[in-house]
Amino acid sequence: MTLQRGDIGVARFPHTAGARGKKRPVVVVQADTYNGKVRSVIVAEVTTNLADANDPAYLLIDISTPDGKATGLLHNSVVSCLWLASVNADRLEPILGKLSDALLSKLDDCLRAALGLP
Repeated sequence: MTLQRGDIGVARFPHTAGARGKKRPVVVVQADTYNGKVRSVIVAEVTTNLADANDPAYLLIDISTPDGKATGLLHNSVVSCLWLASVNADRLEPILGKLSDALLSKLDDCLRAALGLP
């Protein structure tokens, strides 16, 4: 399976303390140039904890919108660009959906905010 930037799948997201972590939705943030070339993929955590939804490093996904429905998520969620991890690409399944071009553009803004990029 070749992953694409913006794909939303399910993976065991590592816990920050080094523990195993739990399975949760994640978004592929790695450039398509590297997807398929390397065995791992950089992903951002997706959570239903909306407390930080207004933070510039978080992307709100409203599932009542057409773009939100295309993600395959079941609940309003946020993509946290502060919680990134590298996971084995073979362990990223199932693929639930995909971010629209509009949401990908907003994700880029969130990544810039989180990583301090211009």
